[in-house]
Amino acid sequence: MRRLPVYFLIDVSESMVGEPIQQVEEGLGQIIQALKADPYAIETAWISILVFAGQAKTLVPLQEIINFYPPRFPIGGGTSLSRGLGHLMYELRKNQVKTTYDQKGDWKPIIFLFTDGVPTDDTSQAIREWKQNWQRNTNLVAISFGNEADTNVLKELTENVIHFKNSSPTAYKQFFRWITDSIKTSSESVEKNASGFELSKIHDTDTLSKIDLSKPEPPRQYTDSNFVVMVGKCQHMKREYLMKYRRAEQDADIYGLNLNRLYYKLVGAFQVDKTYQELSDPSAKPARISSEELLGNPNCPCCGNQWGFALCSCGQIHCIGDEKLSTCPTCGNQATYGISEGGFDVDRAQG
Repeated sequence: MRRLPVYFLIDVSESMVGEPIQQVEEGLGQIIQALKADPYAIETAWISILVFAGQAKTLVPLQEIINFYPPRFPIGGGTSLSRGLGHLMYELRKNQVKTTYDQKGDWKPIIFLFTDGVPTDDTSQAIREWKQNWQRNTNLVAISFGNEADTNVLKELTENVIHFKNSSPTAYKQFFRWITDSIKTSSESVEKNASGFELSKIHDTDTLSKIDLSKPEPPRQYTDSNFVVMVGKCQHMKREYLMKYRRAEQDADIYGLNLNRLYYKLVGAFQVDKTYQELSDPSAKPARISSEELLGNPNCPCCGNQWGFALCSCGQIHCIGDEKLSTCPTCGNQATYGISEGGFDVDRAQG
């Protein structure tokens, strides 16, 4: 049987930590369960999961659906779309079965790219390579999670750019049902020797909509301004965690002028494992932000300490509790902490 390769290239940057990545994990499980019950998909579709943050890796190699089990997703630092695309192109070259006298090659691969943010690197070279070698030989669907993804970069890759308004568990279910139906439709199409690629119709435009690609392109930036994510380390367990803040605005009356004040509101704090460093870009230079722009101080998600946001003199963040003398898990410095009277600058991750 000719294969229909289906690749999921998924953004696992810091801004995806928490509910978004949990919903993706559950959604992939729903997709695979449904495809295993579809007679066309189980005969033709092969699935692979690739992830990218500051680095990229293969989470699940290309394999038949019957042998596929959805993985747990890691989190990494940064959003290097160029590394994600580069790794995708490497996997496409490695796995491609071409038509010969003895066998028929693969159908055009289908790629679903999920991202919720702004690339934190220069994507121009990777996009040029994509256009030159793969754009016509694949079917790429780019999905913008929420309102923060850089859709101008996505439209350089494909004309199929979809906006997913990830606002509720119900919306996620509808979204992954649409992905499943699109794969089923394409699998049935290749079985009947038709075009091989057909996206399912979008019925609920409040959840999914196709993005207008004619809008002008804003200036590029390499730090995601929609979220602020900072890395902390548990004082007791020596484990890293991420503190995630979402962009917001509030009215401010300054000298009689009604202005909008930008700030970032706490979403939560989340444990990460050693794969966070593996998927982070070691050459990335952290940006700085004032603590006055951040609203909220989380508990430590590792040990439950009351304060997850304490800044050591070495510049690293860790948690503190009721102890009189706290020890920085990064540099070993011992100190007594108090509440700062003013703001202070702190390193933020790329997001």
